[in-house]
Amino acid sequence: MSGFSISRRGLLAGISAVGTSAALGACGAKTGDTTSTGSGAKADTSGDTVKVGLLNSLSGTMAISEVTVHNALLLAVKEINASGGVLGKKLEPVSQDGASDWPTFAEKAETLIKDDKVVATFGCWTSASRKAVKPVFERYKSLLFYPVQYEGLEQSPYIFYTGATTNQQIVPALDYLKKRGLTKLYLVGSDYVFPRTANKIIKAYAKANGMHVVGEDYAPLGSTEFGTIVNKVKDAGADAVFNTLNGDSNVAFFKEYKSAGLTAKSLPVLSVSIAEEEVKSIGTQYLDGQLTAWNYYETTPGAANTKFVAAYQAAYGKGKPTSDPMEAAYISLYLWKAMVEKAGSFDVTKVKAASDGIELDAPEGKVTVDGATQHVYKTARIGKVGSDGLITEVWNSGKPVKPDPYLKGYSWASQLS
Repeated sequence: MSGFSISRRGLLAGISAVGTSAALGACGAKTGDTTSTGSGAKADTSGDTVKVGLLNSLSGTMAISEVTVHNALLLAVKEINASGGVLGKKLEPVSQDGASDWPTFAEKAETLIKDDKVVATFGCWTSASRKAVKPVFERYKSLLFYPVQYEGLEQSPYIFYTGATTNQQIVPALDYLKKRGLTKLYLVGSDYVFPRTANKIIKAYAKANGMHVVGEDYAPLGSTEFGTIVNKVKDAGADAVFNTLNGDSNVAFFKEYKSAGLTAKSLPVLSVSIAEEEVKSIGTQYLDGQLTAWNYYETTPGAANTKFVAAYQAAYGKGKPTSDPMEAAYISLYLWKAMVEKAGSFDVTKVKAASDGIELDAPEGKVTVDGATQHVYKTARIGKVGSDGLITEVWNSGKPVKPDPYLKGYSWASQLS
């Protein structure tokens, strides 16, 4: 069993929406038919199994983060099949390696949709990979479930975002720093869309909230040279570093950070892409006491998380860590399953119509799908890395935060989008 329950709140509205979509789209397939996903691509639902696409970097600089996400997806598939599948059909996972290369992600996405005829795809990590595949899923009207926190300012009718958007991670992280008097920030990130857009948002927040950005530097994704950047950070007079580096660049950055004599006590770093798996890869001795912003930690209390951690470690090894992107990927399959079963169909239009109000008692706590944005209500959490390599929560938002991908609720963000 999954270790969490599905709420039926809004079921009557969902049935009504499904009925409406069926009337409007009479050519859509019923369960057991071949389901059209547009532009001639068809998801095969005619047999006893249906294929689901898993699209992750299993090689390259992002494999440090994405292999475990892939493993979490496989765990969810195994659990769902053990409980009877989806609409009586077992799931057949089809894995494709994006290889940390954005054109490859687009190519593999098309392969999953056109050749493998998957009913939905789960994956991507970097925003560059998501941006690369977005037009592919939109062209073929096929669904992608994206499990990683991102920079917001995006919405697609064919993407469900199960990781945090900006107001569920970056804005709470800035609020946390501000309340503790850490108002002079140095921004360090990888040189691609997520860090640059995130830092644009951070600078707008800082300007409106009495904070100051005293430096900003980027390194190519996969870079291992951080001596110059760390020296600039050390001399800038910052109160804290806001870190949007991704992948194994973090290993080199934090080793250089410690070599320069910088510590969590003297100059804390708040990271938004380092979770438990990365802590293990980087080395606890380099991260002890540093801060992170996520929506889930391995230490998050609750029965659903206890079951998730136990199931993951039983499948992949005792002591193997779980992390926010892994959990968001894991629940993405359960969210999709709930949508399909509420719709009574694998048809994309019907599944989308059924999505609003779907709830799970997930390992991270209660999550709810916001059908209007296809994002998820999530609890914001700040954590601190311990000497044991685990991340312990030091603050949370108290309740799930409504997703606001375009930051419409913040006057300081009015010029961003």
